[in-house]
Amino acid sequence: MKKLLNYIGILCVLVIANTACSDSFLDENVLDRYAPESLNDRRGVNAATIGLHRQFISMLTNDQDQTLQGIWHVGTDILWAPSGRSNGDARPYFSYSQMNSLDPASRKIWSALYRMINNANILIYNAENNNPAGMTDAEKDAFNAEARFFRAHAYNMLATLYGDVPLLTEPLTAPKTDFVRTPINEVNAVIEQDLLFATEFLPNAGAASYESRINKMMAHQLLAEVYLRLDKPAEAEAQASAIINSGRYSLVNQRYGVNASEPGDPFSDMFIVGNQRRSQGNTEGIWVAELENPADVANGGFGAPQQRRVWVGGYYDIPGMEPTDSLGGRGIARVRLNNWVLYGLYDDGDMRNSEYNIKRKLYFNNSGSAYDNIRGQEVPYGVSSEFTLANGTDVIRIFPADTIWRMAPYSMKWRQYDSRDPFGYAMWKDFIVMRLGETYLLRAEARLLKGDLAGAANDINMLRQRANAPLVTAADITLDFILDERARELLAEENRRMTLVRTGTLVERAKRLTGTAPLANGEIETTDGLQNFHMKMPIPQSEIDLNKDAELKQNDGY
Repeated sequence: MKKLLNYIGILCVLVIANTACSDSFLDENVLDRYAPESLNDRRGVNAATIGLHRQFISMLTNDQDQTLQGIWHVGTDILWAPSGRSNGDARPYFSYSQMNSLDPASRKIWSALYRMINNANILIYNAENNNPAGMTDAEKDAFNAEARFFRAHAYNMLATLYGDVPLLTEPLTAPKTDFVRTPINEVNAVIEQDLLFATEFLPNAGAASYESRINKMMAHQLLAEVYLRLDKPAEAEAQASAIINSGRYSLVNQRYGVNASEPGDPFSDMFIVGNQRRSQGNTEGIWVAELENPADVANGGFGAPQQRRVWVGGYYDIPGMEPTDSLGGRGIARVRLNNWVLYGLYDDGDMRNSEYNIKRKLYFNNSGSAYDNIRGQEVPYGVSSEFTLANGTDVIRIFPADTIWRMAPYSMKWRQYDSRDPFGYAMWKDFIVMRLGETYLLRAEARLLKGDLAGAANDINMLRQRANAPLVTAADITLDFILDERARELLAEENRRMTLVRTGTLVERAKRLTGTAPLANGEIETTDGLQNFHMKMPIPQSEIDLNKDAELKQNDGY
């Protein structure tokens, strides 16, 4: 052993002697992340661009504790958070009195968005300053435009959620500890410039290398939203009209796809696995982020998407019930639709409130012999009931409290079930990020702000006609009505917090429609402690503490 150690020692000395005088030993060869020197050909640039897609999707899939899925909706005007079922990191977003600068969700969002920005900056720098081998000027412009789209997307979220934020338009090449908050008008100018560039140089819809890659219409949609935030309604209307008038998209008005011969409706068809992409028949899908079950397609998905577990009810905990596709798979009800959504939002007959879109009734379905005699009977809702099992002696009881999460009606947009994995820890389905239904709502909002109430009503009626809901007139159109319609059309789909913050309505609508204090029995927490300063999220304290050479000012109230 001693002789072996001597040989190892001699070998180490030789290695050090042979490398210490060679500068090349210290040269960095970046293989595991973006860097300007690594993007020297088309392959590298394309890989870096795909990496931006992966970063974007990671915000939908990598948060295994369901925090980010929760905070975009809880504490707004559409949800309650069942006490004891809600995720801990999401708690300050409905019990606002607990919100402070140490908020972990805010830290996650801030960090993820700035990582995306820096990597986009690297790609933009290479497209504009280097000459990657094998690329035409048109190709460089297209990659540049795709990177600028993601940079604009990240900065739009930051500006909406935080206000003034540090503005970075060059790649970081060394640690930086002197960030300052840039006035929001300067940040907005970069967002607008990036998206105008994107609308010019991105490929047309249908011409991108892959269906889910960024195209002009996605940039038009994002720019319409940005212009609404900037109070430029004429410009917003023009961006939305570019999509609506492109001839590329149409609202789904007929049954289609994998379940077309089964009970359902056109609206629910869009959210079924195998139906979500344009190539699968979804004619209103503008941006659909594609995910596959890794068991079926290598590297087809990553992380552990949790949307089904957040949104779908915990019915499987009821004796006599088991997870099935028709019920949405296995959920754990991290959130519950509030009473305004369930009992006050929809007109009678509105397709978006059908049993295929919001599951309200459950039926015993367990195939075990002990439950054979009650299989197919409706599970009672809101009343205590006892059922005698097949053995004639044992009973099961359903309590009214089940309506909080076991029996709570829930959206079916996140339904997903794989018989190979009934437990269903991860949800493997595509994400509809943008679709034509929202484009009409964006244009209606722009027309409202312009004073064109008749035009806004026409846009709203495109959706209501599809949904078999009563049509509206110009006299019905207000911002509140459009926000109500967004809830009807985009429930569990849009980032509701972003919408309400953008329109300045979060505090008023959340207090009025969700409530301002826990219920007497403590089983529901709502928007307790919500104040006007909560319109903006706290700048992460960790970022302030690390920024030792300049002041990174905190938002008011935190």
